[in-house]
Amino acid sequence: MGIIIQISQFLLGLSLLIILHELGHFIPAKLFGTRVEKFYLFFDVKFSLFKKKIGETVYGIGWLPLGGYVKISGMIDESMDTEAMKEEPKPWEFRSKPAWQRLIIMLGGVIVNFVLAYVIYFFLSFIYGDKNIDATSIQDGYLVENPLLTDLGFKTGDNITKVGDHDVKYVSDIKGNFIGAKTITFTRNGVEQTITMPVDFLGQFSDSKRRDLFEMRRPFVIGAIQDSSLNKGANLKDGDLIKAVNGKALKYFDELTPILNESKGKEVSVTLLRDQELITETLKVDNNAKFGISSGLTHQMMQDLGYFTMTTKEYSFGESFGGGYNKFTGQVGKYFGQLKEIGNPETGAYKGVGGFYAILNVFPDTWSWPVFWSITAFLSIMLGVLNLLPIPALDGGHVMFLLYEMVSGRKPSDKFMEYAQTVGFFILIGLVLFANGNDIFKAIFK
Repeated sequence: MGIIIQISQFLLGLSLLIILHELGHFIPAKLFGTRVEKFYLFFDVKFSLFKKKIGETVYGIGWLPLGGYVKISGMIDESMDTEAMKEEPKPWEFRSKPAWQRLIIMLGGVIVNFVLAYVIYFFLSFIYGDKNIDATSIQDGYLVENPLLTDLGFKTGDNITKVGDHDVKYVSDIKGNFIGAKTITFTRNGVEQTITMPVDFLGQFSDSKRRDLFEMRRPFVIGAIQDSSLNKGANLKDGDLIKAVNGKALKYFDELTPILNESKGKEVSVTLLRDQELITETLKVDNNAKFGISSGLTHQMMQDLGYFTMTTKEYSFGESFGGGYNKFTGQVGKYFGQLKEIGNPETGAYKGVGGFYAILNVFPDTWSWPVFWSITAFLSIMLGVLNLLPIPALDGGHVMFLLYEMVSGRKPSDKFMEYAQTVGFFILIGLVLFANGNDIFKAIFK
């Protein structure tokens, strides 16, 4: 069921972004009297799942979910319809329009992506506000299990106070500012320390099998009991909090691991807190040092148990304009930071570049509208920024040549544009193969 929810969110978010991006080209093209021959969600290689001609435009859905497109008359694009370009320009064609109109048509998709992201952040601020975990309320530091971090000198219990130049006010500040951070500052036993991160840490992290960095330490709250668990049928209820095992007090889940490792294939005595009462139950530990029980913990439970404090900032309708703007500009800045790290071979960040499978895994396996819209807004920013790259075949490539024409007064020849489009197409294919190849490599070997 979880994978179905992930795929549903992925397809819904992707479809929304593609349709609105292409509308960003379609609407100004029509306003300027330019003929649009096709408007497609997904690519219709060889055949379409659906198509219908309305007026002069064929609207359809392709079978290959790698994007979408609008085919504008008189424009050299991914269709490479060079035969039509040999004829005399028609008044309704893209090439017959003034450069400023063509520029607006080409920038329309990117503008829509950025406007969409801002609108989503505006409504997220207005409807949900900002919910954050106060970093100063974390009692016993963070869980550090990633060998990359322990080898650098980090330990479980370290309390992260600064990531790069950014003070950690909320727990989300750690992950949000980690990319590009040169140093991490933390306190250990009341003493502040700073560790310098290796230049290629992002590359090392991409190569590792661990997907976590600094995690919050969590108690063990009983959730679902797996069908294969040796404890199926035990006197356990959702929400039971494990307080002790074999008489050893247990505050955090990570403190349970060494106890279970010593008790493989044995029974242990577990003290549970249920409805403000302590009860004792005997549980079995399998040969993998597991109970076979999933955690049923939520952030609300952790706050109720006193492990941290959550803060909620609410916005009025007017305040949401500023709140949405801050979220939007913050995410744009972070994404440009990611691209900067990816573009520097020394960081090894390119190893973390992913394709459609990586994007799919960004979505959770449970449905949450705030999470879905937050991810969709970020993907909209990502799509907008990537389309601005000055690569022929992307919007940014067309914009680059249009700006050259407007400054120099000379229009690149159709033959040059054909060659540029071909080169750009192969660059894009290479990038797509690299990104999705990374996904396949990680799935097979990691």
